[in-house]
Amino acid sequence: MSLFDEALNQLVELLPKLGSEKRCRRGHHHNRRNSSSSIFSRVYNRWRHPETDADITEPSAAISLLPVAAAVAHASCQTLDSRPAHEQLLLTYINKRTATSSSPLYLSASDIPVLETCASAGCSSPMSAADRATSPCMSADHITDMDDLQLMDHQTHPTPDIEDTHELTAPRLNGPNHSFTLRDGMRSIDYVLVWQETSEDLPHDDDDEQLTAQQLQKRLHKKEMIDMHAKRRLIFEGNLVEEGIVLEEDRVNDVPLRFVKIHVPMEVCCRYAEILKLRMPMKEKLDPYFMKQRFVLHFPGLPALEISTPAVLQDVSDVISRMFNFVLNDPAHFPPMDRHFTAVYSRDREYLFNVNDEFFSAAIRARILDFILRRKRFGADDEGDDFAFGIEKLLSDGTYVAAYPIHEGDFQSGQNSRAILYKHWASIRNFYKYQPLDHIRRYFGVKIALYFAWLGFYTYMLIPASIVGFLCFLYAASTINLHQPSNDICNQELARHIEMCPLCDKFCGYWNLNDTCFHAKFTYLVDNPATVFFAVFMSFWAALFLEMWKRYSAEISHRWDLTGFDIQEEHPRPQYLARLAHIKKKTVNIVTKTIEPRPPFWRMRVPGVLLSASSVLLLVMMAFVAVVAVILYRMSMLAALSIHGETVITSYAIIFTSTTAAVINLICIMIFNQVYARMAESLTEMELQRTQTEFDDSLTLKIYLLQFINYYASIFYIAFIKGKMVGYPGNYNRFFGSRQEECSPGGCLLELSVQLAIIMVGKQAMNTVVEMILPKMWQWYKMLTVPQHQRDTHTSWPQWAKDFKLIDFDPRGLFPEYLEMVLQYGFVTIFVSSFPLAPLFAFVNNVLEVRLDAKKLLTNYRRPVPQRVKDIGVWFRILDSIGKFAVITNAFIIAFTSNFIPELVYMHVVSTDNSLKGFLNHSLSVFEVNDYPPQYKPPYDPAENVTICRYPDYRNPPGSEREYKYAPIFWHILAARFAFVVVFENVVCVVILLVKWLIPDMPFRLKEQIRREAYMTNELIVEQELQMAREAATLAQTPQDGDSNKHMQRLQRQSSAPALSVRERKPANSTRTNHDYLREEFFESESPDKALKNP
Repeated sequence: MSLFDEALNQLVELLPKLGSEKRCRRGHHHNRRNSSSSIFSRVYNRWRHPETDADITEPSAAISLLPVAAAVAHASCQTLDSRPAHEQLLLTYINKRTATSSSPLYLSASDIPVLETCASAGCSSPMSAADRATSPCMSADHITDMDDLQLMDHQTHPTPDIEDTHELTAPRLNGPNHSFTLRDGMRSIDYVLVWQETSEDLPHDDDDEQLTAQQLQKRLHKKEMIDMHAKRRLIFEGNLVEEGIVLEEDRVNDVPLRFVKIHVPMEVCCRYAEILKLRMPMKEKLDPYFMKQRFVLHFPGLPALEISTPAVLQDVSDVISRMFNFVLNDPAHFPPMDRHFTAVYSRDREYLFNVNDEFFSAAIRARILDFILRRKRFGADDEGDDFAFGIEKLLSDGTYVAAYPIHEGDFQSGQNSRAILYKHWASIRNFYKYQPLDHIRRYFGVKIALYFAWLGFYTYMLIPASIVGFLCFLYAASTINLHQPSNDICNQELARHIEMCPLCDKFCGYWNLNDTCFHAKFTYLVDNPATVFFAVFMSFWAALFLEMWKRYSAEISHRWDLTGFDIQEEHPRPQYLARLAHIKKKTVNIVTKTIEPRPPFWRMRVPGVLLSASSVLLLVMMAFVAVVAVILYRMSMLAALSIHGETVITSYAIIFTSTTAAVINLICIMIFNQVYARMAESLTEMELQRTQTEFDDSLTLKIYLLQFINYYASIFYIAFIKGKMVGYPGNYNRFFGSRQEECSPGGCLLELSVQLAIIMVGKQAMNTVVEMILPKMWQWYKMLTVPQHQRDTHTSWPQWAKDFKLIDFDPRGLFPEYLEMVLQYGFVTIFVSSFPLAPLFAFVNNVLEVRLDAKKLLTNYRRPVPQRVKDIGVWFRILDSIGKFAVITNAFIIAFTSNFIPELVYMHVVSTDNSLKGFLNHSLSVFEVNDYPPQYKPPYDPAENVTICRYPDYRNPPGSEREYKYAPIFWHILAARFAFVVVFENVVCVVILLVKWLIPDMPFRLKEQIRREAYMTNELIVEQELQMAREAATLAQTPQDGDSNKHMQRLQRQSSAPALSVRERKPANSTRTNHDYLREEFFESESPDKALKNP
């Protein structure tokens, strides 16, 4: 046990004995322990060597620890009402003493009486101005500037009541950079922890008689939880201090929150950069050949023109570049970043790197701190809990309420990175400009930058698809009057004599085919020969998109040094451990050597998986029930409109019914989305997924499955089921006693198009509105939680306090963004043959989505912890599966849902002039009205004089040998449909395989660049090693004075120093936990440059 832990334990034991006032004995023990321990931790930090981080070694200093601790505790207890003044006074003395002493490492024993006097001054009454003037703290020779004390004037500011002791003083601002630095104005704030004071909720002795036993037990349990939280914070922050991290506690106004500002020193950054195997920029920059701005970063997926390009092509390239200069970012706002050779950082070879104050960016510092915070213990070593570590668990149990890096200033003013990104990237006015991906990565980290890179690339690739889809739509609109079947339907002389069979049983009458003229014309816009071409084109586009993304992703991975990234070993999730807290059976993790609970397979794991699977099946059935309900609505509404009898209403009945049904379906989808999101997370918890990655993968699969069925179930029904097995008049196939839905004479493709358009466009519009409004509403709600008298002063808060009011960015915060885009990709590819304008609507939505997501991250959310990822992960496999599935669906939609194959067969088999004349009559079968069963016979109107009615199908006429059975032409068309599916799929698959073979995953030039950089990096290392060895040899051959001897020793250490392990580097009296030691030893053993350290 270290001296710090020993002194702290004795301090905690002394706390109950200190102080005689009533308030010290009636439930404020946790406050005394919390406040005194916090003060004592800061006092202790002043005793540590700022460079070597050594513990106290002098006996006099060690002896002085306990009296000072007692004095601090005494002041914290007895002067609770005026604690801010005396705490500031005590710390000011220590600051001045350690800053001006000739031996600043330690306080001497002579300081103890002064400290005790400072701590106990004013215990019985507030310290007056005269007392302060004569106090030994003030008259000490060490203190020279009394203006720095900034003590409260208790004569003008009366002591608050005991109920108000939780209120905090205003922030102590020492300079203009206080929002981003510690009070010294030099060291940056890299991270902030926030915890909430709860002293106002504690029970008082005076109220004990009025409490019931249940209320008293509840309050006692709450008090125990508060004490536990304070103890955990004390141990956790103490372990951070031992790691060399600087902590500083602050507060704002009277908000019951404490902000622990964290700074990670350079030495800690260097140590953990080596542990994490971070690739850092070397001194040498890339040569001009590699520093040239890549064309691929402007137009992703297209090859760059080589320098050796012929002069004519080079001129053409220059002209094209000048044409697109307007889409480039202003270098004044986003200057090009220097490209350096990179290597895995090693302190033994620090001479390869230009290590200075800006060597580690704010994003890297935040990542290092996040790594440390996730692994530091908050439980005592003797508790036996191997998993009492990590900020995640402290956040989940309420010990801390927030943990986040801070934004770089206000987004509406100034020249900080956040304001520049907000003005020149997130603004809708810049929708046509390229995204500054390098600057996004610098501010948000790789994971978020990679999402925006993928979204920008996907949006860019939608441009050719949108153009082709729009041209196909224009072709259909321009040739709509040339389509013979629709012209025949609109021909009153021809169609008015065609009476169609009733749309419902018994109540519906016969209707005229001419009533569907508008429906027939509208259907041709999506059911025409250009649709087939577009379906083939989109199948090739989907394959090309994924291949080009792999090439572009390789460029980004190399540019951002993601090629050598390794996933770290994960520990069990806090929620997983909490659910297994009562399990006594344990197991040893073979990798980390930690003891983990072993969940019973039959009693917990199997029931959880079965319950999860059955619940998912139930949710799927709910989606199908909603589809059936919409079907019943559509059937009822169409029958009601048909009964009405008005020609105007009847002619638009199908369009109106399809549109309203799609809107109702969209509403059901949005409601189910909210249910699915909450249920899926709860069901995944039941499965007892051990690590966060396993949990996220299971949740991703579950939610995507549910959303896939939710969005696409109704579309699949219209595309592949509706109208396929309805039977014929007089012998309909019934479902629960009712007739099935039928397609119009022009087919179901128009209804499919309407359904797809409303769901896709409506979903995107609603999501856009939600993304714009909900974060604002959440911010307004959080502002309403601030008292009225504080709202005006909120704008003057420091940045580390302002960010607390923002929304926390969940580690899975990008999941809904990816899910939304992947579902959109499904609409664009799976059903694109029924809606050629889908890519255009997706492109318009995504142009706005990029900027809205950027604005949302910069204004509404706390700054995320930067994370490194290799690629977009499981989403690429989902996209690849959708692309393959789209080939099948488009083939079946064209073959079985559209009229393309029947028209093609008619033209080449039936028609004598290879035209569509007579196709309308050919596609309608005949039914004798007298053959209706009595219970289904429609109402008879003598004025109509109807003897036969027509219905869309290929069946034998009445009176024939096999009346109402399928005619031979039906089987010919069916064979042609299947033949088309086979030919379509094989041709498309062969072309896709050819495209994948011709386009390598990594550009040839990139391979050359990687080889060149690897060679140059090795050459630089060898050259530097040789130079260091020569200097050491030269110094060894010449007489050495003291300074030269030290220089030679330094050179020898850098050139041939043995590779010390993490254990060997740490101080001898360090109290690093076994968990930290094993983790770092594991990382050290897996270092890729270990061979270089031990040649």
